[in-house]
Parts: sequence; structure tokens; C-alpha cells
Amino acid sequence: MKEKGSSFSGSIGFVLAAAGSAVGVGNIWRFPYLCAKDGGGLFLLIYLVLVLTFGFVLLTTDVAIGRKTKKNALRAFEALNPKWKFLGKLTFLVPTLIMTYYSVIGGWITKYFVTYIISDGTDAAADGYFTSFITSDIAPIVFMLVFLALTAWIVFRGVEKGIEKFSKIIMPGLILLILIIAIFSLTLTHTDADGTFRTGLQGLAFYVKPDFSGLTVKRFLEILLDAMSQLFFSLSVSMGIMITYGSYVKNEVNLNKATNQIEIFDTGVAFLAGMMIIPAVFVFLGTDGMASGPSLIFISLPKVFDAMGIFSRPVAIAFFLMMGFAALTSCVSVMETLVANCMELYHKPRKKMCGAVGIYSLITAVLICLGYNKLYFELKLPNGSVGQLLDVMDYISNSFLMPFISLLTSILIGWVIGPDWIVGEVERNGEHFKRAGLYRFMIRYVVPVVMLVLFLVSTGFADLIF
Repeated sequence: MKEKGSSFSGSIGFVLAAAGSAVGVGNIWRFPYLCAKDGGGLFLLIYLVLVLTFGFVLLTTDVAIGRKTKKNALRAFEALNPKWKFLGKLTFLVPTLIMTYYSVIGGWITKYFVTYIISDGTDAAADGYFTSFITSDIAPIVFMLVFLALTAWIVFRGVEKGIEKFSKIIMPGLILLILIIAIFSLTLTHTDADGTFRTGLQGLAFYVKPDFSGLTVKRFLEILLDAMSQLFFSLSVSMGIMITYGSYVKNEVNLNKATNQIEIFDTGVAFLAGMMIIPAVFVFLGTDGMASGPSLIFISLPKVFDAMGIFSRPVAIAFFLMMGFAALTSCVSVMETLVANCMELYHKPRKKMCGAVGIYSLITAVLICLGYNKLYFELKLPNGSVGQLLDVMDYISNSFLMPFISLLTSILIGWVIGPDWIVGEVERNGEHFKRAGLYRFMIRYVVPVVMLVLFLVSTGFADLIF
């Protein structure tokens, strides 16, 4: 079901909206903490290789499927081959799970932004502040509601009036903020009580210089899985978002050029996000501050801001404002995918489906918030980590479903439909697809094998092999 006017006004509109989806929590939060956790430069190197190969293939596939079929993710695979209808349902499941916790994280960011607006932020840097906040009964739910309401309002307005207009206004400012803070991070210096002196440029070296010492096959596969999971989030592939956005793209748009721009834009922002966060944490906290998960953003960085003196509050406000915009672009894209799919599935107008998805998002987000207090538990996941309710949702969607969906999609396109189906859509208007040969080879032979290996790693079965 296509509503009237449900298309991007031009190539730039599609690129900005799609890049807005990419330049969200995936790049601004997830990329730096994974990079820090996995040794800086080595993760960065692997990620850049994946972008040029797997990222290009998966992004091109999703967008081309969307534009060719003019259907959202839930129906697009059925249009390709009725026997593969189930793949659309699997793809629909990913944003359904992600939506349960994206607004919760957005609420955390909103809380910190408000904290620095109304105070000097000293409390935010104190030990136990973040834990005390997320384990409280009411506060996380209130801030989540504020963030979710703004997300729903943008999606409610539709593609051109809501998503595209929002992206055109927010994205330039977001990039400027990232660039300013990244440059500022490189100018920082700090001397510990024991006399250890560190600079932002030393932190940059940690970020960009690969360290291969002690690297084993198992460790390489773990970093590869982290980098690939980041790729899924950064480019919003294998979760239906780019298929949905592709269905809005007009036929006259140069698809090859547009996807290349998204690749470059997304990777550039990811690199700047790492340069913005990692050197700053390194300067004030050393490698010990490179904690993974929310700890890097909500525990380590407030301590960094606190050590900046007169720059503390303005930099913190700018940072969490930028984080808020980034989280909002991600959450808008995920909700739009759910709304668009539900419109096509139930043949109801946007307003009703936006309301239904909003209610679902509200209920599940409240449950995620309660997962840190009333519903708290610890569960050992197949990949060896221990998580709570939010971590479980993230693991199922990101580490389990996304590699599996990519594996099945590569089999469908590479061996059932044929790569030329995608190539033909990219060259619809006579454009030259320079990487067509690479695409054909990757989608048929490389993507299926690597995705199978990553799926085995994420489920723990690889431990029996390596």
C-alpha cells in the first residue's frame, strides 16, 4: 500500500534520509565503543574493508529490491519469489525487536542532555549516577516517553513532510557538531597524578594504528563479528529499513551514485565519531577508560567532560544534543519501517498505523526500562556475554537475525533470482555500474560463506570448530 506522495523529492532527499538512518546510535555510540573494545586500529581496518565489500553489496541489494518491487520489506521478498515470503517476515522481525529499546536509549541521552542544561554536570560524572538512573522506577520511563513522542510525531507527518524535511534540517548541523568536537578532542592534554602525560594525538594513534599482537583466529572472528554487526547498524541493512526507503526512491534517481554517497557519508561520520570520542577518553582515562557498551558514553565520557574545566559544560551539552539528534534519526527510521510495513499488511492509513506502532513501542519500551529494576535478570548469551532484557533484544536482532537474514538474502539473490536482477535495476537508466563484477562475485560466493561463519560465531557453534 503506497500512500499519496510517499516518495523522496529527489536523490539528495533519499541520500540524506538514508544517511540519517545510518548516522544514528549505530555510528555515534556503537562504533566508538566497539572500536575501543576491539583494540582501536585493528577494528577500524577490518570495518573499512567490510564497508568496501560487504557494505556495498548489502546496501545495493536492499535499495535495489525496494525500488524494483516498490514494496516494503514485508512484501518485497514475496514479490521476488513467493517461496521466499518467510524472509520478509524475518526481516520485519528485526526492527520490531530494535524498536523495543531504541527509545529507551534515546531517553538515556535525553536525561543527560537535560542534566547538563540545568546543572554543571558534576553529578553525571559521579560513580553510580548512570546505574542509579536506569535502575530507578519512574525517571527512565519519563525520558523515554519524551523521546518516543518526538519520534512518533516525525513519522506521523510522513516521508516528505516528516522524515525528508527533518533530515535536511538536522543532518548538516549534526555533522558540523561531530566535526567540531572531533577536532577539539585532538587538542586535549592531561597529566595523571603519577606524572603520566597523554595527548589527543596519542589517542588518535591508538584509534588508527592496528595492533596485531596476540591475534588468534578466534579473536579475529570475534572482531569480524563486531565489525559486521556495526556495519548492519551503520548502513541499516538486513533489517528492512533500506528496502523500505528504496521503495520510496523514484525511478529516475541514479541508484549507483546514491548508494555510493551513502557509503562515503556513513563511513566518514563513523570515523569522525571514533575520532571524537576515543582520543578524549584516552587522554583523561587511558586505555582503562575504554569500557564497552553504555559505560563508554554514559560513565567514561561524563568523567572526561568533568576534567575539561571551563569547557566541560558547553562541550557536554553539544555532545548530548548531537547524540540526541543521532538517536532520533535512527529511531525515526526504525519506526517508519514498521509503520510502512503495517500499512501494507493491514491496508490502513498512516495515522492509524503510526498510533498502533506507537502503542506497541511504548509498552515494550516500558518493559525494557523495567528490565533494570522490577524485571531484572542476568542471562548468559550464546556468544559468551551476560545480558539483561535490553541486551537480549539486541543480541537476537543484531547478532542472530541480521547475519542469518544476510545469508538467506545472498542465497536468494545470488543463486535463485540471479545477480543480474540487481545489476539491471542499478543500470535502469543507462548508468554504468562499475562494481558490477565485484557485486556478482561477492553476492554469490563470498557473502554466503562469511555470513554462515559469523552466524556460527554469534550462536556459539564456532567454539566447537576454532
